[in-house]
Amino acid sequence: MKKQLLTIAALATIVFNVHAQQDSSKMKIKKDTVVRSLPSPLPSLPFPSADWVGSPLVGVDATAPNYPLTKLLGLSKSKVKIYGWVDIGGNFSSSKNSNSPTSYNLVPNAVVLDQAGIKFEKQPNTIQTDHFEWGFLSTVIFGTDYRYTTSKGIFSDQLLKNNNKYGFDPAELYGILYFPKVVDGLIVKVGRFISPADIEAQWATDNYLYSHSLMFTVDPYTFTGVQGTFKLGSHWQLQVAAHAGNDMAPWSSSAQLNGLLMARWVSNDNNNSLWGGINSLGSGNYTDQHDNLQMMVATWGHKFNKTIHMMTEGYYMWQKNALTGGTVITGPGKPFYMGTGAGSLIPGTANAVGLVNYFQILVSPKDYLSIRNDFLSDPQANRTSYATKYSSHTIGFVHYFNNLIRIRPEIRYERAYADGITPYDNGHKKDQYTAAMDLIVRF
Repeated sequence: MKKQLLTIAALATIVFNVHAQQDSSKMKIKKDTVVRSLPSPLPSLPFPSADWVGSPLVGVDATAPNYPLTKLLGLSKSKVKIYGWVDIGGNFSSSKNSNSPTSYNLVPNAVVLDQAGIKFEKQPNTIQTDHFEWGFLSTVIFGTDYRYTTSKGIFSDQLLKNNNKYGFDPAELYGILYFPKVVDGLIVKVGRFISPADIEAQWATDNYLYSHSLMFTVDPYTFTGVQGTFKLGSHWQLQVAAHAGNDMAPWSSSAQLNGLLMARWVSNDNNNSLWGGINSLGSGNYTDQHDNLQMMVATWGHKFNKTIHMMTEGYYMWQKNALTGGTVITGPGKPFYMGTGAGSLIPGTANAVGLVNYFQILVSPKDYLSIRNDFLSDPQANRTSYATKYSSHTIGFVHYFNNLIRIRPEIRYERAYADGITPYDNGHKKDQYTAAMDLIVRF
């Protein structure tokens, strides 16, 4: 373990040294004036984000808009913001009992409360370079989506012991420290935070489509630990972290020390971005019926023109001496999810490969079309309980009625490819068709 963390530290040192030698002459516009950020490549509406993936961004205003709850509480002029959203969704599916392994759209032929979220935050001003600032962020959700973000040791009995359909999760809870004079700015998070690797997001408000790719379904969701993000000029950021492993609290019986090292680069015209590295690296030992996923990942964002952009992500994940199906839910099986109980041992290393492409076409200032194709290989059945390759293909249309209300209808087809393998509808079908839609209301 020490060797692996030393390797991460050595790589970080190399990146710092290269930056110091190659980029220090480019950082200054004039004396004592530092380039803080490039213009956002995308419109903030209707897309969920105006920037390429790789957050937090140092030198960018992260203050939330004054949503209705913020105004109601009289916080419009305050740095403290309180706001939230409700996401209700439904689908028609060729499956009768469960859409699994599809996530965030689990219960077939039904309407459910996917997530109701509330955020309480104070973001430091990282545009200024004069003084230290601090902040915090808390996000709590309730709904069916709690099962994907649940972290062992944090109200996790709802899922791991009871397999409840609905639950709540304090999925983000961290302090923020901003040090403006460490390189070109440093943001430190201390607490529980979202795994930074993906195109896709845990919160409905931040995701291109209603449903999620299969590869996103089975990768890390949250970490608890310490994360530092360093700004290195106007084109580079470096992120390092130490955490307790994917989706488990440091005090849980499965927790293990893992390191993270990620780098973000954007081109001069901001039409291309690369974001990737080691999302989690430690011993890799599956422990006490819980995953300890090791992950290398890379994302490329490309803007073709003002109307069309795409993002592509690929990862390789692995762990040692795991069980089929991964983390164990000991509670009773229920029609919407029957994959409970401990799977069989997989001696040695179990791995998985994932690829996804998102292709967006801006139709109007309030509408866009999103086309998603993704691939997942689960050769030892560690991630899905079935040893097979999968693909899913989704077309969605997103319409904003205003900046508070949107709908996301989509159609989707997915299938497994191994002969005789039927992962869908609780092990009865080889493929699945769905037509789904959700409604998001911010408040």
